[in-house]
Amino acid sequence: MSSNLHPMLNVAVKAARAAGAIINRAALDVEAVRVSAKQTNDFVTEVDHAAEAIIIETLLTAYPGHGILAEESGSEHGARDSEFVWVIDPLDGTTNFIHGFPFYCVSIALTVRGKVEQAVVYDPTRNDIYSASKGRGAYVNDRRIRVAKRTRLQECLISTGFPYRPGDKLKTYLNALGEVMSQCAGVRRPGAAALDLAYVAAGFSDGFFESGLQPWDVAAGSLLVTEAGGLIGNFTGESDFMDHGECVAGNPRIYGQLVTTLGKYSKFAGAGDKASVRQAVLDAALPAETAAPTPAQTLSVPRAPRAVKSGDSEAG
Repeated sequence: MSSNLHPMLNVAVKAARAAGAIINRAALDVEAVRVSAKQTNDFVTEVDHAAEAIIIETLLTAYPGHGILAEESGSEHGARDSEFVWVIDPLDGTTNFIHGFPFYCVSIALTVRGKVEQAVVYDPTRNDIYSASKGRGAYVNDRRIRVAKRTRLQECLISTGFPYRPGDKLKTYLNALGEVMSQCAGVRRPGAAALDLAYVAAGFSDGFFESGLQPWDVAAGSLLVTEAGGLIGNFTGESDFMDHGECVAGNPRIYGQLVTTLGKYSKFAGAGDKASVRQAVLDAALPAETAAPTPAQTLSVPRAPRAVKSGDSEAG
């Protein structure tokens, strides 16, 4: 496999496998792993730090002039002004890992002038490498992958992530979740956004949505999705999802249907949509017999969803 990869992607795969080896060794006795909390329900372990260190060492040994943006150490390492920046989540799904729930991954992406050009998501539990280079397609191991072909949301399996931090708008999310659940065949919450996006790219699930995300959660997965023929954006269909913290992905038809449903729940939605969401949250908090009547209103039509634009350059 590695002989056909872009040189920078080859290095990223090497780094991901090295991190995966650390994670797999620790998983043999996960109860012995030291865990601390960054904030309520947001955990970090010594394994996160060790995996991140080996990734950074591997990448900077090969490309000392590149920048780094990593979940645990931020931009502490690497060049500060490079056009080449590696975006790293050394262990996406830490909560799953510390409970022995086998759904977590290593996520590494290379951005060039802000555009994702190379991506690796490594599932160490199953030893699966999901990879993509801009313009060269997406793969799992040696197999080319494509998004699922379903065109009706009612037939689809959708993945998501639940709010878990203090201050997250849980009631608003539950209303959004309720709408999606009523329109699709099923919803799953596996617990690792990068691997969720890899599953969309591979056609294992038909779509994904989540809010409260960071760039390292979605950078690599976003390229997998687009190189597999899918679309990815924020809830209103804009392409700046990595800066906005909310993400929806799927094949073009399902992506469009999800944006139509979720657009009014975006923090970037229009005033009319936001008012309807506030009313729905208030009504949900009241007993059924006393719920405030909601007048009929016309919601603003979400803007046409569009894909993330391709970068102008190829990492070389």
